[in-house]
Amino acid sequence: MKKKVALVTGGLSSEAQISYKSAKTVMNALDKHIYDVYLIDIHPTGWWYENRVGEEVAVNKADFSIEEGGEKITFDVALMCIHGTPGEDGKLQGYFDMIGLPYTSCDTATSALTFNKRYTVAVAGFGGVNVAKSLHLFMEAPLAADQILAQLQLPVFVKPNNGGSSLGISKVNTLAELAPALEKAFKEDTQVLVEEFISGREFTIGVFKSKGELTVLPITEITTDNVFFDFEAKYQGKSKEITPAIISEKMFGDLVDAAKKSYTILNCRGVVRIDFIYDEVAEKAYMLEVNTVPGQSEASVIPQQVKAMNWNLTDFYATLVEDAIAKTN
Repeated sequence: MKKKVALVTGGLSSEAQISYKSAKTVMNALDKHIYDVYLIDIHPTGWWYENRVGEEVAVNKADFSIEEGGEKITFDVALMCIHGTPGEDGKLQGYFDMIGLPYTSCDTATSALTFNKRYTVAVAGFGGVNVAKSLHLFMEAPLAADQILAQLQLPVFVKPNNGGSSLGISKVNTLAELAPALEKAFKEDTQVLVEEFISGREFTIGVFKSKGELTVLPITEITTDNVFFDFEAKYQGKSKEITPAIISEKMFGDLVDAAKKSYTILNCRGVVRIDFIYDEVAEKAYMLEVNTVPGQSEASVIPQQVKAMNWNLTDFYATLVEDAIAKTN
């Protein structure tokens, strides 16, 4: 009997466009001899499944089931491909916990925590991971630019506190640039993180746990002609990603140790992607953020790292699915 997989995509944020690309990669890679895969699209009009004749069928939210050809179909596992809310912030995870459906991402608490960039670096920093100095701002109680710069040194990054895909992020070099950057970030979120710039090389690292064993995927170094690794650089070919990164033995060890420590402190599960800046002068890896539902599109880092590990995506996704199912048995 083939296992039934709900490949959950879409979402309620501007990151939905990336979710659909991720789902396409995963759908193509999953072994259809082992799994019956059903694409579930969650978007502002509802939760939908497109059946074999092209009709949109509403998902039964009581038990996350669907109807196909007069048959009720329930799932063995949900494979998460929603970036942003409600698939990366713990909302769907809480729902799946309530109905007893296994899923491939971090649990409810970790998903909610890591979706908040400020809380992520606060917990990681408390646990001994190096993080940049930052301020957490709220739309209902904003600080003036001069108040911010009384506590932080330029240059700074201004970014929406929740969400990913580098949307709404600005690098600020002068006082005059700060107010427009805050306005841009607040269009994406009601909370904003202002973070001191750390000079160094940028790396991103995939980490996953299966059968109790923690695996660090080959490290990727990211360079871009843009000011930083923004949405355009990330998804529109304006960056160069070197996998595996060409780095010293010490830098490799520091980054691997920091990635493992971050994953463990934040109680992650499944595959996550953790971003770092490595300060070569201080010889320290600084954690920037954690993505608990990392992109899986053709332009995304995790598929590149899996291939650099001489592993294929079919086996990789099967590992994530089987591990999620095993955790509930």
